[in-house]
Amino acid sequence: MEMTSKSKKENLLQKIFKLEENNTDTKTEVMAGITTFMTMAYILVVNPSILSQTGMDQGAVFVATALSAAIATFFMGFLANYPIALAPGMGLNVFFANTIVLQMGYSWQFALMAVFIEGLIFILLTVTDLREKIIECIPTNLKYAVTAGVGLFIAYIGLKNASIIVDGSLGNMHDPLVILTLFGLLVTGVLVAKNKKGALLISIVLISVIGMALKLVSLPEGIMSLNIPSLKPVFLQAFSVDPNEIFSLNMVIIVFTLLFVDLFDTVGCLVGVAEKGNLLDENGNIPKAREALLADAIGTTTGALLGTSTVTSFIESASGIGEGGRTGLTAITTGLLFILSLLFSPLFVAIPTQATSAVLIIVGVMMAGSLNKIDFSDFTNAIPAFITFSFMPLTNSIGDGIIFGILSYTLLKLATNRKEEVNLSMIILSILFIIKFVLLG
Repeated sequence: MEMTSKSKKENLLQKIFKLEENNTDTKTEVMAGITTFMTMAYILVVNPSILSQTGMDQGAVFVATALSAAIATFFMGFLANYPIALAPGMGLNVFFANTIVLQMGYSWQFALMAVFIEGLIFILLTVTDLREKIIECIPTNLKYAVTAGVGLFIAYIGLKNASIIVDGSLGNMHDPLVILTLFGLLVTGVLVAKNKKGALLISIVLISVIGMALKLVSLPEGIMSLNIPSLKPVFLQAFSVDPNEIFSLNMVIIVFTLLFVDLFDTVGCLVGVAEKGNLLDENGNIPKAREALLADAIGTTTGALLGTSTVTSFIESASGIGEGGRTGLTAITTGLLFILSLLFSPLFVAIPTQATSAVLIIVGVMMAGSLNKIDFSDFTNAIPAFITFSFMPLTNSIGDGIIFGILSYTLLKLATNRKEEVNLSMIILSILFIIKFVLLG
């Protein structure tokens, strides 16, 4: 009877997520989902810490972060059947707290309303296929460059988080935590080189245990916490904003900026992660781009209602894909762990940066392989590709890499009388980029 029940579950998962068609199985997908979660669980700590600077209740933001990540990731898994997880995005949360609230002087409720409006606009743009068209218009060479750039960016995040790189220079190689990361990098590299199943997850667990055993990182104080903070202090607070502020010019400028940054961060993440997971079709496009972008837009809108900054696709999803994740079951697993994190927050928070940093660096290596597919013999392709993948880690922004890549590609092709290689969408985007730099800097 037990085997029959198990078989029924397997058949149901196969039917929903098409596991065999994607050359994967339940075990691989679940392990991939766990790996993705463990590499991005830091957002549960970092996001509340950043947003609390605005006066928002830190416990409430923790709950909003976990719930918005889970909901958006569930939509990604079921709608698009992609192994991509979402959560409140880094950079966007800093813009929310530091720029909109602390520098410009607006309330955090005003900032939440801006995020809510951004989400609604994204839903509209997604339904009308505009966001999907933007992905499709990006040349193949630039898509390979985006993948490599995202890989470099991921590796840079890992190196920086582990303090191997500090302020652009080599960190303290005698620091025990740095040594722990380097050891983790060696262990992860060996496991990956040997094609060990679950290599990335094994590495995270192993380095976490070693760090705790050597008392280099803190042990969790109590595995389970039933005292889940209340969501009430931030829930639906976007609607407490004065209507006059909602329809102000400043709101328009802020929403436009959020749209611009989030749009190209999301496009970059989707293209990069999809190419790594062999999810692109023969034309280099994402087959279910609309569904994926809709999940992203719904996540942003829902996140604003719950009480957090812009929700977006996470580049750390590449760690799960590196573990073999190929379908939405990976995303669903990650989403479930975000729900469980509400009860087991001390355990998940205890995952040390050193363990996840080593994995991120190796994932960066995996994604950098896309450089081999770029046509470096043609400088009108090579220069924009180089700008795309180098600008991402150097500017600390996936969006900036794509923007300057598209702009340089368009200008070089037009300047060398090869306008037939530039579609109208690329020209329109380039004009918008120039307007953006003139008006917003």
